[in-house]
Amino acid sequence: MNNPASILLLLFLTITFVQSGYDKLFYWKDNVTWLKGHFSKTVLKNLVPHALGIILVLELSIGVLAIAGIFNLLQNGDRTYGFYAAILSCVTLLLLLFGQRLAKDYDGARTIVIYFIVAVGAVYLLS
Repeated sequence: MNNPASILLLLFLTITFVQSGYDKLFYWKDNVTWLKGHFSKTVLKNLVPHALGIILVLELSIGVLAIAGIFNLLQNGDRTYGFYAAILSCVTLLLLLFGQRLAKDYDGARTIVIYFIVAVGAVYLLS
């Protein structure tokens, strides 16, 4: 098996974003309610459902790309889909970080940085 580190990173991204997307999809109302409170003192307060929808689409797209990336790496060593998953992960995490910083949730922002480091590692290995 070639590319074990890349495959492990893509598995990490798959688990992270598919689970998060699943939670948003099946617990939409609970998420919107909580996030409206979380962003009540920010410029995002009236955009929560739209922003959540964008994040949901991004997260599920990352999951699909990461799974395709794993299969392509195993099948023919192609890194393209995995690379796109990693790049999209970084962009999504930057959006989430921006939101947490706006909400002045510095602990939440700190947590996102941990995921971002992993995603940047994936970009590096898959480029």
